[in-house]
This record gives sequence, structure tokens and C-alpha cells, in this order.
Amino acid sequence: MFAINLVRILSAIIAIVGSTMLIPIATALACNENQVIHAFVIPMVCSWIFFVIVALLFRKRKIELKIRTTFVVVACAWISISLFGMIPLYAGGYIESFTDAVFESVSGFSTTGCTILSDVESLPRSVNLWRCQTHWLGGMGIVALTVALLPLLGVGGFQLIKAETTGPEKGKVTAKITTTAKILWMIYFVMTVIEAVLLKICGMDAVDSIMHAFSTLGTGGFSSLNASIGGFNSSAINIVITVFMVLAGINFSLYYYAFTGKFNEIRENSEFKAYIGFFIVSVLVIAAFIHPVYGTFFKALEVSGFQVAAIITTTGFGTADYTEWPMAAQFFIFLLFFTGGCSGSTAGGIKVVRWVILCKQVNNETKKMLHPHGVFSIRLNNNPGRKDVVFNVAAFMVVYMALIMVTTFVGCLGNLDILTSFTAAFSMVGNVGPAFGRLGPSFNYGFLPDFVKWWYCFAMLAGRLELYTMIIFFMPVYWKK
Repeated sequence: MFAINLVRILSAIIAIVGSTMLIPIATALACNENQVIHAFVIPMVCSWIFFVIVALLFRKRKIELKIRTTFVVVACAWISISLFGMIPLYAGGYIESFTDAVFESVSGFSTTGCTILSDVESLPRSVNLWRCQTHWLGGMGIVALTVALLPLLGVGGFQLIKAETTGPEKGKVTAKITTTAKILWMIYFVMTVIEAVLLKICGMDAVDSIMHAFSTLGTGGFSSLNASIGGFNSSAINIVITVFMVLAGINFSLYYYAFTGKFNEIRENSEFKAYIGFFIVSVLVIAAFIHPVYGTFFKALEVSGFQVAAIITTTGFGTADYTEWPMAAQFFIFLLFFTGGCSGSTAGGIKVVRWVILCKQVNNETKKMLHPHGVFSIRLNNNPGRKDVVFNVAAFMVVYMALIMVTTFVGCLGNLDILTSFTAAFSMVGNVGPAFGRLGPSFNYGFLPDFVKWWYCFAMLAGRLELYTMIIFFMPVYWKK
């Protein structure tokens, strides 16, 4: 029964992703890239046929999922769309290696944005659009999109989305999870359209504006230019993308609260205040250090703001090579690798709310040392926080650092130096994209051995799904009844 339910859900998810290939197909037609069309049409049509066959065969069966099986469904869904998404790249001949094609696709859907390609400008525009589109689909979550579009997955829908979304606490902004998913995806879509229009006004052409809106709101980082956003050499474009990177790193539920007039929910949100405060302080500090490099403080502020937004939201865009900045500025960039955006956003990383919780708990432990008989609890969003949230965060941090250490070791086995291996591990698990050393913003991942790329694929997916969804199968407790 579970196998049938799994196939039904996977067929629906793959069909939805396949249907979005209409966008690069339309782009190929508009740009006279007729040689590209078959690379998208064939997998798209096959996904539809597969979905129809499965739907007809099992249409009378009701989908029922247990909590234990939702992890399998979500993990299989992300692996499946990553394999499906690489088909246009590999079958179309744009990436010759199967491993490289899978790596590029996983990097896209997980919104990591690291690439094995040394010359993205040689790709057809429709293929580059597809690469950026994978960010957009993976950013808000393909399972959430499926739940929003297909009511048949309403049973267990909340558990499915919980296994996919980010943050220590997952909730609904409305009573029904399908309505919540629709609202969040609609907000996401509207913000993407607004950014695309602004980028067009700032000088990008229509296709580039859509590509980079996809990459920005998905906090991915793929670009159509080898020099990333720096290749456009436009302050206006830099500022627009900086603003939308910051917006994409905010919990999307807060936009719903703003739209419905619940501004108190925003004012009292501990994570939002910490996120904005940390962003502003980081921008000012780094701008002060790189001011001599850029001559004027305004230019230093622009470059600093862009790079801080790119790293803290794990987007990974670049307008400058931060590894050439003064060491003090590089240190603060390095700290941003530990941060991440807000829970419930499209950003990766550890998430600001976890640091807020840990800092509040450290403060409470200090108070207990001074007042042994006192009773203290953390306050989150101006409400008393539950003790189990602290335990949840502590456990997550242990697992996160364990995966970082293993991923660092794998990098060392691939003959990377310790700095490159360590920062690449944070980049993969945190879905950042660039790292330091041999994998800095001016380099790509194409030279890595295949076994390192496959492990990095696992690390990227584990990071995107908040670790447990991917690693729970390796824990004995999962297999015990």
C-alpha cells in the first residue's frame, strides 16, 4: 500500500515539475533555440504520461500516510526531481558527465547555486533559464507546491510540508495546510514578478530579469553570466537584487501577516528583529573594512550590502571576490556562513531563530549561576518559550556540526586543503554556494572528484531538508517498531 501511495505522490510531483518546462520551451521558441526544445518536451510529455497512467490505475485508492512514511516520501521526492531536472542538461548534451548533471540539478533545486560549469554564457538562454528556475521551484518547496495544487494530497499534507520546510517550529498561517501553501506560493509568485519588472526597468532584458528573479527569490545564485551579477556592472541592479535577497530571507508568513494587518506579529517577532539587526551591523562593519578598496564609503556600502545579503540568505550571488578583501572583512564574511536566513524563508543555513534561542538560553544559564533558586525561561516573540524547543535546537546543532565534520573529511579525501574543505562543507550543508580557498566565488566545482560531488549532493539535499529528513534513515531508531 505504501509503495503505491509513494508512486502516486512522486508521479504528481514529477508531472508538476515537468509542466514547468513549458517556460524554458517558450523561451527557446522566443530566442530561436529550436535545437533545445526536444530536451524539454520529451521529459515533460513522459512525466504527464506517467502521471496519467498511475492516476488511472490507482484512482480509487485513498492516500494515507503515517508520520514515519512522510520522511521517505519527501526524501524520495527531492531525489526524484533532482534526477528528473538534470535530464535537459544531460540528454541535451549541455553537461556531458552524468555525475556533473546530477550535481548541477541538485545544486539548483536545493538552492545552493554552486556550479560545475566554467562558461555558463555558452549555454542556450532557455537552458540557463531552466537552471535558475530549479532554484525557484526548490526555494518555496516542490512538495508545498504539490500540496497546494493537488487536494488529493491533503491527507498528511501538513506532515509532508513539515518534513520539507525550515526552522525548529513549523505551523500554519491558516487553518488548512492547502490554503497556507497556496497563500505562501502566491506571495512568492507576486514578489518574483515585482522583482523581474524592476530588473527589466534597471536594464536587464526580459529573459535575464526572469532568470535572476527566480534565482534571487529562491535564494539560489545561478546566473546567466560567468561574472554573476557583477557582469551587469549596474548599481541599480545590485541594489534591487540586494533588497530582494534580504526580503527572500524573511519568514514568508510575516508577509501574510502584513497583508492581513497583523503588524503586531511582525513587531514582536524575535527572529525578524535579530535578522535585520545582524544584517545592518554586518554591512556597516564590512563596509568600514573595505572602504579603502573602493574609494568611497557609499560604494563600499553597496558592495558590502550585496555580499552580506548574498551570504546570510545563502543566495551566493557575487559582485566582488571577497577572498581578495582585507582579512578582517573576510572574517566577518566567514561568520555569515554560520548564520542563514529566517525559518520559513527560502534561505538555507542554520537559521537566525536557532541562534536567538541559544543566546537566550545562555543568558538564562548565566542568571541561574547568579540566582540558583530562580526560575527562568526564554521568551520568543514576546511569549514564554517551551523548554523542548531549546532541546530541539541543541540536537539540531550537534547533528549539523557532525555533518559538517564528515563533509569536511570527504573534501580532504578529495585532496582539498583544510580551509577549502571546511568552508565548502558549510557551503554545501548551508546551501550557500561559494566557499573560500579553491572553491571561492571566482572558481567552480567542476574539478572535484566524482565521489566528492556525490557526497556534496547528499549534503546539499540534507541541508535543504533540515538534516533529519535525509539522515533519519541511517539512524537505528527509525527502523525500530
